[in-house]
Amino acid sequence: MIISVASGKGGTGKTLVANSLALSLSNNYKVQLLDCDVEEPNANILLNLAVNQSQPVYIPIPKVDEAKCTYCGKCAEVCAYNAIAVLKEKVLVFPELCHGCGACSYLCPESAITEEGREVGVVERGRSGNLELIQGRLAIGEAMAPPVIREVKKYIDPANIAIIDVPPGTSCPVVEAVEGSDFCLLVTEPTPFGLNDLSLAVEVVRKLGISCGVVINRVGIGGEEVERYCHRERIPILLRIPLDRNIAMLYSQGVPLIEGMPQWREDFLKLFQDIKDIITASRVAK
Repeated sequence: MIISVASGKGGTGKTLVANSLALSLSNNYKVQLLDCDVEEPNANILLNLAVNQSQPVYIPIPKVDEAKCTYCGKCAEVCAYNAIAVLKEKVLVFPELCHGCGACSYLCPESAITEEGREVGVVERGRSGNLELIQGRLAIGEAMAPPVIREVKKYIDPANIAIIDVPPGTSCPVVEAVEGSDFCLLVTEPTPFGLNDLSLAVEVVRKLGISCGVVINRVGIGGEEVERYCHRERIPILLRIPLDRNIAMLYSQGVPLIEGMPQWREDFLKLFQDIKDIITASRVAK
């Protein structure tokens, strides 16, 4: 089972929920927590697992053999990202713009383009008991997160429960992280900003055809608009976490919620059971 934990905006408590769910389940199941927020992975700040494996992530970029090149411009024509420019007697390659699609090398009529790897990040792994952490880390200065996210997801073991900590927002990295999930848990807060970004996230998840449910964090700081929206859109609210000074203190100290306040473990186990029931009902309906 693959459960992605997403949000339309940053700072809603997505990592808090993902970590708490993973730790709660790891007593009885083999669990993988995939931190796909590769621009700033922070799940391990709470887990504090020893990372003992690191694998670089490469994307293929074009290398032009100008002895073969006739400067026909076909490579620049087929590049959707403007990563190649062909001048009169020179081909310019812009590695930071290249998405590694391979169209230029495949379609070059003179076979003048080969590909070489350019490192864009790393995948790091650590384990403690039944819980395995797999986190991506985008190299400083790189703009494209999806290649690193794809590499992180390659480590998913179908025999385990995989929980994906998704990047904030609704852009390409979010789609890359959520795609292929059995269920998406959307974490929001009861504020106008939370509602606006939740609605955007719901639209993305529905476009991907993935069942979803909502966790409302910091209940008590806003109104009832989020609750009314979920009722109107028939989205189940699976968990409510109150605005609690003790929870905030634990989080600021890097202490996981279910370790600092063990009574929450049962709530997250029930959350998992509710997710299983929704997935089962969805499959039966199909």
